[in-house]
Amino acid sequence: MDAIKKDYREAKLEEADRAMLEYVRKLTLAPASTAEADIEQLRAAGFGDKAILEINQIAGFFAWCNRTVDGLGVELEAFWDDPNASNV
Repeated sequence: MDAIKKDYREAKLEEADRAMLEYVRKLTLAPASTAEADIEQLRAAGFGDKAILEINQIAGFFAWCNRTVDGLGVELEAFWDDPNASNV
């Protein structure tokens, strides 16, 4: 888990997990650049259409939430700054 938090690209992951995280990264950072090839990579990693839709919707939901709270200047609770705290 620590390796994923630090940089998932360096973590030892299953092919499906890596494909999912690559798609979510692209969807988050450059959504207009996503293409059918990205969906095909998820399918090749073993994801069905329902799972792909769920990955997309969850990533989109969290992007929306982050933009909403950041855009309104909402301050996070103190535990987010605590390196010993875990949400896992």
